[in-house]
Amino acid sequence: MWGGAVIVVVASRRDARAARLLGARSRDDVRALTPPDLSTPGWRVLTGDPLDSRAVVQGEVVPTSSITGVLTRLPAITESELPVMADEDRAYAAGEMTAFLAYWLSSLRCPVLNRPTASSLCGPNWRTERWLLEAARLGLPVARRHRRTPAFGDDSPATASFDASTLSDDGLVAATVVGDRCIGTGDEVVASRARMLATAAGVDLLRAHFSGQGEGSRLLDANPWVDLHDARTADAIADYFAMAGRSRYPEPAP
Repeated sequence: MWGGAVIVVVASRRDARAARLLGARSRDDVRALTPPDLSTPGWRVLTGDPLDSRAVVQGEVVPTSSITGVLTRLPAITESELPVMADEDRAYAAGEMTAFLAYWLSSLRCPVLNRPTASSLCGPNWRTERWLLEAARLGLPVARRHRRTPAFGDDSPATASFDASTLSDDGLVAATVVGDRCIGTGDEVVASRARMLATAAGVDLLRAHFSGQGEGSRLLDANPWVDLHDARTADAIADYFAMAGRSRYPEPAP
């Protein structure tokens, strides 16, 4: 059984390299938990005593108390993640695994980027229009977006585009929020707006795209998926977990 502290990256088996990218920036051991781990013997989840539970990470049994942080990069388990299972069992197994992961991630007392919601394992699974709506409710400028959905029986493709009149000529800006930090822009106006949106969405990890810099910048889109190939983002995530400390398991409230 694994004995040291570990940061877990919950990812698709096709995204297992994410753990290596983060591990290269982190002082802690970083391991990938992929869907095949969920069907590997060794799991023990105790609702009454979460710290005495065990998980299987990268094929190895890990005590929950050794997990110091989790980065979730998987919105749900899909049938394609379970090629070793019988075809007729994959849909059911994928649904059960998704539900189990949602519970397990929600029960952890260590920092989790991002915690599950009802629609996704890694934060809100919102379409662009929902992100724009949330930003507008905060009073943030947003770009007007047009979406065309064909009527039933119409074979023409759906389309979506932004109103060019609401875009600036400054060039697009991608701002990544990690905790209370914002990476990818030196403009405090954009950084502040990205942090406001992350707070409103209840997430600690968010990538927001803006039309430009300064007061005239408008939100174009946002999502909880970040680029770990970007050294600044990977460094910020590693720092986030390091600052959280190796033992972030407060005593339950009486």
